[in-house]
Amino acid sequence: MDDVRHILVLPDRDAAEEVAEEVAERLGLAEEPRPVREALAGEDDAEDAQWLVVLDDPDGAYDPAELEALATGYDGWLERG
Repeated sequence: MDDVRHILVLPDRDAAEEVAEEVAERLGLAEEPRPVREALAGEDDAEDAQWLVVLDDPDGAYDPAELEALATGYDGWLERG
């Protein structure tokens, strides 16, 4: 199976930190993913930058529907990279 990267895109830092903590608990990760701030393609204003929680999933074991539900619960969305 190809390596999969899940990118949870969130509206602000607080939401990203909460999602990072929750995803680490749900998936039993040894280390909590670190939220990062990044401007998405086509966004010129730094204030429009989104917060991302990136999960590498080399075995394809994480359920995208569960991750999508988690992100949307915080007014975000899921992308796969």
